[in-house]
Amino acid sequence: MRNPLASVLRRATSPAVLRHRAAVRLLRGVAGTPVLPARARGALAHQLRSGMTRAGWAPADARAALAGLARTADAPTRAGLLMREATDDLAAGRTPDHLIEAVGAELAVADERYARGDRRTAARHLNRALRVLFHRALHFDQLGSPLAEDPAGFLAPLRDSAVGRALRMPRGRTTPAAPPPGDRPLRLLVLTNGNPHFLREIRQRYADHPAVELRYVHLSDDPTTAPLIRRVEPVVEHLLTGASAHGDQVETWLRPQLDWADVLFVDWCVATAALVTLVDPGTTRVVLRLHSFEALSFWPHLVDFSRVDDVVFVSDHLRELVTDVVPELLTSDAPRLHVIANAMDLHAYPRAKDPDARFTLGLVGVGAVAKDPLWAVEVLRLLRRTDPRYRLLLVGDGLRADASGAVREYHETLTRELAEWEPSGAVVRVGQVSDVPGVLTRIGVILSTSVRESFHCALVEGTASGAVPVVRDWPFFARQAHGPRTLFPAGWVVDTPAEAADRIRAETADEERWRTAGREAAGHALATWDWTVTLRRFDTLFGLPPQP
Repeated sequence: MRNPLASVLRRATSPAVLRHRAAVRLLRGVAGTPVLPARARGALAHQLRSGMTRAGWAPADARAALAGLARTADAPTRAGLLMREATDDLAAGRTPDHLIEAVGAELAVADERYARGDRRTAARHLNRALRVLFHRALHFDQLGSPLAEDPAGFLAPLRDSAVGRALRMPRGRTTPAAPPPGDRPLRLLVLTNGNPHFLREIRQRYADHPAVELRYVHLSDDPTTAPLIRRVEPVVEHLLTGASAHGDQVETWLRPQLDWADVLFVDWCVATAALVTLVDPGTTRVVLRLHSFEALSFWPHLVDFSRVDDVVFVSDHLRELVTDVVPELLTSDAPRLHVIANAMDLHAYPRAKDPDARFTLGLVGVGAVAKDPLWAVEVLRLLRRTDPRYRLLLVGDGLRADASGAVREYHETLTRELAEWEPSGAVVRVGQVSDVPGVLTRIGVILSTSVRESFHCALVEGTASGAVPVVRDWPFFARQAHGPRTLFPAGWVVDTPAEAADRIRAETADEERWRTAGREAAGHALATWDWTVTLRRFDTLFGLPPQP
């Protein structure tokens, strides 16, 4: 006996009737009554998409047609269809045309489940929306980000949803943070699950400080905590329900640490920060530091800032971006906000440079699209039109082409460009190096060609080595009052590859001018950002008395 549903699906997905209203009626139903059950309607929608592809529809037309069909379906089917289209586009490295519509549809389903009291299902839909809204292909694997361009507009669906408001609901603390102890060393607990590189000088100072007792935990290395940081949906569920088994696990792990610590310093606003603020910190003062990529991720939206006393940014332009993304940080009861540069011991970097370094441009760190090494190649091209002595040294591991479609596309373009220059030695790639001060002796001009940086330690280290700094005006912060022009001396910053080439020609016009410019820039770097300067800011932050 023939299956009538199979027959309907076969006819509806044949190329001859893809444009017919019958498909729409099957999704929409008759007089508000569905013709097919929800699961069958979802299957039909996905088969329609495949049929459009087989029938030769242009991808943009197929996506638009499917989005139109989705608007005639019930809310869960509509959300599923739009989200499927969005995730397919993101996997291919494209920004979905219907991204905001898809996220809004998914959040509408989450809101409906939340209103019915089914908060576990609401959390699942909210988590799915967050994964799409903050997908790496949107913010990290391309040269721009819709979030950086318009934070309020991009985040409106999340902030306007009931579940989004529930995420932001402050739960506070039962008691205020206690002042530093006067009769014993300060107990400082440092937690992270991010790159520990930026903690090296901090850990060394406070491990040796007579007025501090230090504990350090990297959660990824701890067998108890590593499983906790790998699960995002339970955090979302806990925030929507107010209680969960996951939250109980975090409490059991963290409470003894909090009972011991006077000050808890959380580095990176990622999973550790979200877990810490699931728990009432008691009298422990909580300090959280943000670096860069967190601002473009979902993690700040899972942190209860009413349980954080101090937030540290590594630059003013990062603070400006994060407070646009999380405006609650600007309210009267928000944590105290600080700007303190990264801890860097710069005195290892000044070393003698060979005269040949004068014509060597250096870009340290090329493992992300955001570093935009193609911009550096264009600067090199302009310089070599008049002087073939200029060359480019690329330091660090290259791009992971398998990270996403967008990264693969950039990688392929970069590979073609480098193939033009490498055979002649105009471009040299040296990979990851352990002796960064050593490789910097070969570099006379240090570049920052990135589209975004929170501070750019590699640039500052290169500058401390005596290389002339040339900094692109990072496009991610173009709309802001703060950026590289407020972080660095204005003369270091340029807008275009042509301006960069002009600055390089001028500062390397002769050896004496090049060395003088390098010495002056190095002096500024050491006087402004060396650890001997910034450590006093950290002492004050943690509540330690000034030392002579």
